[in-house]
Amino acid sequence: MVQNKNVISTMFQSFIAMGIVSILWVVFGFSLAFGESFHGFIGNPFTFFMFKDVGTSPNAAFAPTIPFLLFAMFQLKFAIITPALITGSFAERVSFKAYLLFMVLFSIFIYAPLAHMTWHPDGILRQMGVLDFAGGTVVHISAGYAALAGALVLGRRKVHLDNQKHQPANIPYVLLGTGLVWFGWFGFNAGSSLAASEQAVLAFATTKTASAAAALAWLFFDALMGRKPSALGACIGAVVGLVAITPAAGFVTIGQSLFIGTIASVISNLAVSLKSKTTLDDTLDVFPCHGLGGIVGMIATGIFAKEVGLIYGTTTTFWSHMLALVIVSAFAFGGSTAIYYITNLITPLRVSREMEEEGLDISQHGESIQPE
Repeated sequence: MVQNKNVISTMFQSFIAMGIVSILWVVFGFSLAFGESFHGFIGNPFTFFMFKDVGTSPNAAFAPTIPFLLFAMFQLKFAIITPALITGSFAERVSFKAYLLFMVLFSIFIYAPLAHMTWHPDGILRQMGVLDFAGGTVVHISAGYAALAGALVLGRRKVHLDNQKHQPANIPYVLLGTGLVWFGWFGFNAGSSLAASEQAVLAFATTKTASAAAALAWLFFDALMGRKPSALGACIGAVVGLVAITPAAGFVTIGQSLFIGTIASVISNLAVSLKSKTTLDDTLDVFPCHGLGGIVGMIATGIFAKEVGLIYGTTTTFWSHMLALVIVSAFAFGGSTAIYYITNLITPLRVSREMEEEGLDISQHGESIQPE
């Protein structure tokens, strides 16, 4: 989705997250997220230091149905994908060295506390009754607000300032990538049941239907607005549907999943259109799609969650979600903004104008997809 001269750098930013976050997770990241709770906000970094006591026997507190080591590695992929999502907002202008530092600080001070608060049995949001089946709050809302902060702090690209049309490098590869993501998301969502169970099957099905509805909704809404139906639009819509159903996947019906995917797609489509009329340069629309998609999913979970949702006549879960949304939004946006400024004090966040024009593939990595 980025320009030809920035394809390698953008892909590499996600790839390197698998290395950096994996090591952090083993050393103390998993402990921060799932270690002995400190007042429901953060885990003790020494509880599972270097994966101590993370073995092949189940841990009844977290995953009684699977080996504890499997649970820890399953959770690792959520920790990896979150900072990788953020990169889309500041693509084509961020220093690789600064990104590495930001990723480390974000994982420690934003992701781990949110994971602890939401998924640890003693976490403060969990105790409030907040439901997040597979990462709508922990992953997508946090990444969305960090992306928004990043776009604001790093400022606009030269092509954005010059009102040049953004030309994706390879849309067929976007289609291929979306297909891989769509398939892989079944692992995220259905896997979050931590068992081959009825709930896993439900999460699998709602994930599929929400994404299908969202892809079509994006195309139909574009048509209503007088725009041509595009492959890129269908891909974006599908991902928005995946994002929106994530917190609700195991808690809602198939019919409700269709509604969630559709409404999230329309809201994100409107947000992308509105953003294009502003000076905000979120390169790949991370906040309008992942951030708002996660918000829609969180609210929808409070409305539709089986037996405890608003439509079942109870208000506790819904209002807990509304309060949690305010808390998470402020924490993710404010905390990420502070981390960007701290990172910039240590090493400049932005590459020079000359490096930006040359492209990050060459200026940061000395590599290019362009023929010599």
